[in-house]
Amino acid sequence: MKKFLSANEAVAHGAAQAGCIVASAYPGTPSTEILENLAKFKATVKCEWAVNEKVAMETAIGASMAGARAMTTMKHVGLNVAMDPLMTFTYVGATGGMVIISADDPGMHSSQNEQDNRNLAKFARALLLEPADSQEAYDMTIKAFELSEKYEVPVIIRLTTRTSHSSSLVDLGDFNPAPHEVIPYVKNIKKTIPVPMFARGHRLNAEKRTAAMEAESNESPLNKIIEGKKEFGFVTSAVAYQYVKEIFPEYSILKLGWTNPMPKALVKKFADSVEKLVVVEELDPFLEDQIKAMGLKVTPHTTELNIFELNADRLQNLRHELIGDVPEAKAATTDPTLPTRPPVLCAGCGHRGVFYTLSKLKATVTGDIGCYTLGAFPPLNAMDSTICMGASIGNAAGMKKAGKTGRICAVLGDSTFFHSGITGILSAHYNGTPVTTVVLDNRITGMTGHQDNPGSGKTLQGDEAPVTDIMDIAKACGYKKVVKVSADDLSELEKVLADAMDNDEGALIVAYAPCRIAAKLTKEGLCETDSEKCKACGACFKLGCPAITRGEEVRPGFFKMKIDPTLCAGCKQCSQVCKFGAIKRIR
Repeated sequence: MKKFLSANEAVAHGAAQAGCIVASAYPGTPSTEILENLAKFKATVKCEWAVNEKVAMETAIGASMAGARAMTTMKHVGLNVAMDPLMTFTYVGATGGMVIISADDPGMHSSQNEQDNRNLAKFARALLLEPADSQEAYDMTIKAFELSEKYEVPVIIRLTTRTSHSSSLVDLGDFNPAPHEVIPYVKNIKKTIPVPMFARGHRLNAEKRTAAMEAESNESPLNKIIEGKKEFGFVTSAVAYQYVKEIFPEYSILKLGWTNPMPKALVKKFADSVEKLVVVEELDPFLEDQIKAMGLKVTPHTTELNIFELNADRLQNLRHELIGDVPEAKAATTDPTLPTRPPVLCAGCGHRGVFYTLSKLKATVTGDIGCYTLGAFPPLNAMDSTICMGASIGNAAGMKKAGKTGRICAVLGDSTFFHSGITGILSAHYNGTPVTTVVLDNRITGMTGHQDNPGSGKTLQGDEAPVTDIMDIAKACGYKKVVKVSADDLSELEKVLADAMDNDEGALIVAYAPCRIAAKLTKEGLCETDSEKCKACGACFKLGCPAITRGEEVRPGFFKMKIDPTLCAGCKQCSQVCKFGAIKRIR
C-alpha cells in the first residue's frame, strides 16, 4: 500500500500502524496536521487537543505508565512548556511506548525563535530520531515505539518545517491499524515516584541506558554510510541530508537518523575512511560539537550553515568554498518596485476593532501569540510586546509593578487564555496588580488553522463537549469587573476599555466575535461606499481592512475609499468609523 503523504501525515499513519492508543497535543505550526490526521483513526486511537503542551505531555505520560502506547506532538517552543514533566519522565522511564514529536521551525516561518530541540533531547537524555523525508517519518515512528519500550525511554522525533510540509510517496507496507497490546499495569512506586532516594537510582540507570542505546545506534540501519569519493566525507542528518545529496552527490556521506545518543563508533569509523570531514546540519552545531569533542578534526569553512533554514544555494556556496568547481550562488533579490504583501487580519475579523480602539485610546498593549499579533503593525500600531503563550498578562503586571503609568492592557486569544492565561490573571489578582486583560474570543484556535478548544463545544474527534465560559473563570479567580462586549461594536468597546484601564482595579473583558472563516457565517449583507458622501478623510483606512481599497485621489495623498465585495465580510466596523455616513450595508 502506497500513499503520497507529507511527513506530518506519515507520522500519523506510523503511529496508527504502531498501535498508538492515546495521543494528546496542542496545535502549533508546523506540527498541527499530525494529530488532525491521527484523529481520523478514531476506531483505534483516542486523540485530543489538550489546553497546553505540558498537559498534553502529562496525558501521554499517564497513558504510557498505564502500559499503552502514547504520543504527544508540538512545535519546538511547545516543548519548552512541556519540559518539566519530560525531564522527570526520562528518569522514571516509559512502560508503554512514548513518542514525542518536536517540529522545529528553522527560518522562523511561523515562530518567534528558531531553537534547535536536539539540544533539549540530549539535555533530557531522551532517544532522538531525525527523519529526512516522509518514508523515514513513517518508518521511524513505528521504530520509535519499539525503541521506547525496549529501553523504557521517551523517544523524540525531530521534524522541521520542510520535512513536516513536504510530501513524497510512502510505502505503508501491510497497513492495518490496530491498538497495540497494553502492558499490564503494576504498581511500583520506586519507578513512578522519583523522590530523592529513588531518583538517585534512576539517574544512574539513565547513564547505563544511554550507553546501551549508543551501542545499538552504532549498528542501527537508521544510520548509514553512502560510499563515494573519499576526498570529503559529509556527516549530516534530517533534511540537510537531502541538500548534501543534491550538491555533493559524488562524495561519501554518513547519514544519521538516530542522533542521540550519537553513534560515536560509527562516526569514528567514517572519519577514518575519508580525507576531510565536513559536518552539515540545520541550526545548531549539535553533531559537530560532539564530533570535535571526540578529538576528530572537522574541516572549517566560512559558509554560514547554522542560522536560518538551509537550502541548496547555501550548500552550493559551501561547495564553491571547499572545491571551487561551481559558481557562488547569488542571494535571491526582490524587485524593489514590487509592493510588499505582509500578512493582515482577515476582513471582518473582530480583533481589528479591539486594536483600532486600543490604538485610539493610546494604550500600552502587551500582546501574545496568535493571529492578533498582527495588531502590532500599521495602520493599527496597537501592540508593544509579544514573548510567548500567556506572557501578555505577566508582562502587563510587571509593567505596573515597575511603576509605568498610563493605560496598560494585556491582550490574548481565547485558546491562549485556556493555554496559559488563567494562571496569569490569578497571579495578578493574588498579588494585587490591577491588570486589564482583554480576551479576544473568536471561539476557535485561529492561527494554526481553526482547531477546537474548551470554548468551542467540540473535541478534536468531533464529539460534543462542554463549553467553558471565560467569564466564569475570571469570576472564580476573584475578578469583580468582568464584562463581555461585541468586538464589532466600536463605541461600546471604547467605553468599556477606557473605563477598565482608567480604574485602578483588575478587569477582564471578553471581546466576542466569532471567526468568520471558521464559523462560516452567512453574510447578512456587504458594505458599500456612497462616493458622493465620501470626503476622502482616510479614517476608514486606519482600520487596515483588506476589503477597503483606494479609489479616486481627490488631493495629493487623500483617496476616496472603495470596498471590494469579494473580500467584505459585512462586519460594519468601517461604517462606525466614517463620520459622514458614506458607508452603508446593502443586501
